[in-house]
Amino acid sequence: MSSLTGAEIQVLLAEAAGRAGRYLASLDERPVAPDSAALAGLARFDEPLPELPGDPAATLALLDEAGSPATMASAGGRYFGFVIGGTHPAALAASWLATAWDQNAALPVMSPTAARLHEVVTGWLGQLLGLPAGSAAIFVTGATMANAAALTAARDQQLARAGWDVQADGLFGAPELTVVVGDKAHSTVFKALGLIGLGRDRVRRIPADDQGRMRADCLPADVTGPAVICVQAGEVNTGAFDPFPAAVEWARHRQAWVHVDGAFGLWALTDPSRSHLTAGLADADSWATDGHKWLNVPYDCGIAMVRRPQDLRRSFASVAGYLPPDTGFEAIHHAPQASQRARQVEVWAVLRTLGRQGVADLIVRTCEHAQAMADYLRQAGLEVLNDVVLNQVLVRAATDDLTLAMIESVQQDGTCWCGPTIWEHRPAMRISVSGWATSDEDIKKSADAITAAAVRSQQRSEARGARG
Repeated sequence: MSSLTGAEIQVLLAEAAGRAGRYLASLDERPVAPDSAALAGLARFDEPLPELPGDPAATLALLDEAGSPATMASAGGRYFGFVIGGTHPAALAASWLATAWDQNAALPVMSPTAARLHEVVTGWLGQLLGLPAGSAAIFVTGATMANAAALTAARDQQLARAGWDVQADGLFGAPELTVVVGDKAHSTVFKALGLIGLGRDRVRRIPADDQGRMRADCLPADVTGPAVICVQAGEVNTGAFDPFPAAVEWARHRQAWVHVDGAFGLWALTDPSRSHLTAGLADADSWATDGHKWLNVPYDCGIAMVRRPQDLRRSFASVAGYLPPDTGFEAIHHAPQASQRARQVEVWAVLRTLGRQGVADLIVRTCEHAQAMADYLRQAGLEVLNDVVLNQVLVRAATDDLTLAMIESVQQDGTCWCGPTIWEHRPAMRISVSGWATSDEDIKKSADAITAAAVRSQQRSEARGARG
């Protein structure tokens, strides 16, 4: 089949929507992780590249029949791994429509709709998060690239203050730039620093406290030249927040740049009851977050925000004879990529559907779910290692072996899915409650499954000991 008629396209898309709807409706009844039969079914994809065009409906059917059963049910209410939220229906529907539009959001002339929604969403994000008026937002693939983009702007601004043009002259011979990070900074911050030539290891690491917060009393007093300090909103294991007021004060004395890695924790700004955690956060110079984590929009949707739009343009402006004169904010001149998907459509859809109160309720509800999960597991005799201030719960059994066995048992059981982590050099189980679909019942059912897994692991250990 070399082409499709309009009617055939409508039938194909309707079939896709039907299959997607049935998949989503099945999530509550199926195991969160695929079983062995589903994984074996992936072998159906191992076929020679077709020589001739085929039926797109047959291709869609194969994708659904072999692919859907082998997915992780991360769109459901009992997936607690990797700070992954499930796509909100409003975002999913908007994403389908925007994909049909097939827009390049790089320039207003390429997509007036995308350009207008970019302006609207930028304003809404500023209002929702309480960021400085006039801040710019760009949409990238995820928090790694959001960190990289913001830190590129930070690097270039700080070196420009020292009389060095990075974009023209590169980094060879540039003045020394000090980067200060907390010892529990996320690995993607170090990855971003490596990507932009500042080095993963050539940083000043500040000790962290028992929750992973940067210790303000250890901020270096000897930094005098260009500098960037990276602070964290939401430590990935504990959910802890760095001391933003102290970091901002340290930076302002040195005219340094303050960057916030808020991959998920930035959204705590929408909850007034957590102002004790977020105080000073909005006083930074740049912020990075993931829309596809706690805001529950589809992958890939990272957001970088910078206090001064010109700091992005200094780093990312494109010059080419075929580009038209500026007609307002042009994403191509403010982001690393030229061609770019209109990610702002999905963010707009969620923000418009939920509103300020709905977003705050999402944050409050999932944090309450995390606290309830922690309470259930404490009562069952498991050790909760962190102060549950956000949506993260860090759990350990009596021994390292029992902890690892418990995690494996939870994953095999399929009621919910939680992943392993290392905390203070020992294994632990990390539970991240990030999905809009999670209910009180999901939390209770999952806590019971985790408790049962812990009991099974203990019984197996005792049986091995009795045999041995």
